Amino acid sequence: MRILRNVALVLLVVWLAFTGLIYYEMRQPPQHFAAFIAKMPDAVFLISPFETLWMRARGGTLNHGSEAPDFRLKTLDGKSEVALSSFRGVRPVVLVFGSYT
Repeated sequence: MRILRNVALVLLVVWLAFTGLIYYEMRQPPQHFAAFIAKMPDAVFLISPFETLWMRARGGTLNHGSEAPDFRLKTLDGKSEVALSSFRGVRPVVLVFGSYT
């Protein structure tokens, strides 16, 4: 019985450490996290609370009425960039994320 308890304790510590590693990696820039998660086997998604970790790690801290964080994007022709802050106070901006295919 004692051996079983020790094995369960070791497995719990390993699972917590692995879950902590996944959470840490989720908080890294998207390119870094993508390279990390691409090497993981599919079973990782079954044994880890992936969705809960993702929602906490990537949830953000914006509240109603907060200014959006500034970012820059290339124009469709790829010749220049546009910053979100360049529209502040000029006109409303709507960001749509998704696919219309």
